[in-house]
Amino acid sequence: MKIYHNLSEFKKLNNAIVTIGTFDGVHFGHQKIIKQLVEKAKADNGESVILTFFPHPRMIIDPENQDLKMINTINEKAEILKNLGVDHLIITPFTRDFSNQLPDDYIQNTLVENIGTKHIIIGYDHRFGKDRTGNLADLKTAGLHYGFTVEEIMEQDIHDVAVSSTKIRQALLAGDVGLASDYLGYPFSIFGRVIKGDKIGRTIGFPTANLFVEETYKLIPGDGIYAVTVEMNLGSENTKEESENLEIQNSKQDPKLSNLNLQPSTFKGMAYIGQRPTINGMTRNIEVNIFDFNQEIYGQDIKMNFLKFLRHDVKFTGLEALTVQLQNDKEATLSYFASVASH
Repeated sequence: MKIYHNLSEFKKLNNAIVTIGTFDGVHFGHQKIIKQLVEKAKADNGESVILTFFPHPRMIIDPENQDLKMINTINEKAEILKNLGVDHLIITPFTRDFSNQLPDDYIQNTLVENIGTKHIIIGYDHRFGKDRTGNLADLKTAGLHYGFTVEEIMEQDIHDVAVSSTKIRQALLAGDVGLASDYLGYPFSIFGRVIKGDKIGRTIGFPTANLFVEETYKLIPGDGIYAVTVEMNLGSENTKEESENLEIQNSKQDPKLSNLNLQPSTFKGMAYIGQRPTINGMTRNIEVNIFDFNQEIYGQDIKMNFLKFLRHDVKFTGLEALTVQLQNDKEATLSYFASVASH
């Protein structure tokens, strides 16, 4: 999949099969639409194109509202879309100027002249252009003029997408990563860099890697203990093709995407999210105790996949009581992995 971080980077195609959306989570509902897109492109001997936006339009239109959190970072989304077989991903910077285009100008400039759209798959409720005045009927009318066809996504499918996104966010905030994964079709994950902590964990036999997530818009699950797997690159090398693609991508976007394209080593572990009330912590931490692992990985980028919620965060009487509970948590985590392996 080729990635572009501005419409100006994209070379107009002869037969672009296009869909548009934020696709946060790229969950089952989204995947149904994207599969439709990829299959249509193959059937028509065309190329599939997804036009998405970053930052999320609501972050620009309503900047005072900081409550909106994304299931995926833009780099995580790109990796999932690549695995679904999409040919081209255009990540358009969403600005007020972009949002203020008249609908007709948006269709002509973006869809026709920049992309070369021959077929567009879009929802019945899709809105675009200044004050979101453009709609499906406008696209169909313009298609007759510019020579592209419009395929409407069924209302029920659009409803399922909206419901799923809402339920995923609600489940994650409640700590129900299992339900979230059911909707996503894959485990929810966090990607970040290992930073130095106060090393209290290692004094009680549970050393943790403290994770820094740079993207403040990334949704973090509710406080508690989780069974997780941890992926990290321990010396893997990219193929020549991967290296060339990464060089292009990283020149325009967050270099952390490179680690998402590697084949990392995977470890079991248990993660903690919370303010560490037992030691009167003041900040919310994301930490992971990686089983059977003792390497120094400060500065390493890792991916943490959330598999099961174990318990809520609790304030203990002291480190001794906390240590006993952490041992119980580890046993519960190992039992979970054993049960998964036996099925």
